[in-house]
Amino acid sequence: MIRTTSQHIALAFDFPVLFTRDAFDPANPALVAAVERAGPGPHRLGVVVDAGAAGAEPGLCDRISDFFAARADVFTLAAPPLVVPGGERTKADFAVVEAVWRHVFETRLCRQSFLLVLGGGAVLDAAGFAAATAHRGVRLVRMPSTALAQNDAGVGVKNGVNAFGRKNFLGSFAPPYAVVNDHALLATLPAREARAGLAEAVKVALVRDAVFFARLLELAPRLAVLDEAALEEANRLCALAHLTHIATGGDPFELGSARPLDFGHWAAHALEEATDGALRHGEAVAVGVALDTVYSELTGRIGPEVTEAVLGLLRALGLSVWHPALAALDMEAAVASFREHLGGRLHLCLLDGIGRRVEVHEVDFALMAAARERLRPRS
Repeated sequence: MIRTTSQHIALAFDFPVLFTRDAFDPANPALVAAVERAGPGPHRLGVVVDAGAAGAEPGLCDRISDFFAARADVFTLAAPPLVVPGGERTKADFAVVEAVWRHVFETRLCRQSFLLVLGGGAVLDAAGFAAATAHRGVRLVRMPSTALAQNDAGVGVKNGVNAFGRKNFLGSFAPPYAVVNDHALLATLPAREARAGLAEAVKVALVRDAVFFARLLELAPRLAVLDEAALEEANRLCALAHLTHIATGGDPFELGSARPLDFGHWAAHALEEATDGALRHGEAVAVGVALDTVYSELTGRIGPEVTEAVLGLLRALGLSVWHPALAALDMEAAVASFREHLGGRLHLCLLDGIGRRVEVHEVDFALMAAARERLRPRS
């Protein structure tokens, strides 16, 4: 005889995303607002800083320390900021994860403490994984320092590192305690990184919001020259679209296989791996979005005018829709790897119009190869 008792646990996650400038100005209340739900301070806090951000802004770590010293009524800085390597290599092994674990251990941060992580998406992923697993969870405050992190990775609920040659093979779902998007951090961002972040804006507009796509078309001339106000608007709208999907999409922890925000990502992840990270994530997403857009047309879901609008916008933003690695890509193996990452059944997001998507479960690789060939002359 079997006796079964059903256990139901309902959890609600609530975290603020604050958009601001110059968060380390002692007069700026953003960081205080980020932790105020925890009650009166002072709150013990550790800080992790991406070496790329620290190098781009000399004196950044001193400014951070000065800020927390000035707000000693709210925060107690447990140690000077820990600077860790940035870029995709950050996720190549456990070096950064272990450094953050050790920082948490040696400074005696606990589950009621905070870990502020300032950096690009790779640092947020690796340090976030460390925060999620130290003490089974230290309160994480993300401060994304790249456009791609501010409009995508930094506002999501995922973190992780690469392993066994696979992107994000190890990781966890762990919502942050808060996110502070400080647009001033993007002032020193290289042009290549700023443009790469726009690929995610195009992607989320295509699968969720035709009005946002139209706004990107209007902003394109200004975005092409990296106009600061236009970039700030595009990043904010993209972040809000991601947040809306996470909150209302019905599957924030991706327990199912459908992942509409992964439009173009099966190829993007494969291209990143094939180029050993030389192709930035946003750049790879641009190529993947272009490929799946053309494939959507070849399978009869959209007309050529939609394809040209998408490819034209990507090109207008300075994003390439072709990379030599795509020519040599084993697409069947890449789709199989993506299928495994999803959890078994293939759910591939395609376009059914601007702002409309459809999920498919099979790929016609002859048509996908034809889509690739359509892109080759646009290199």
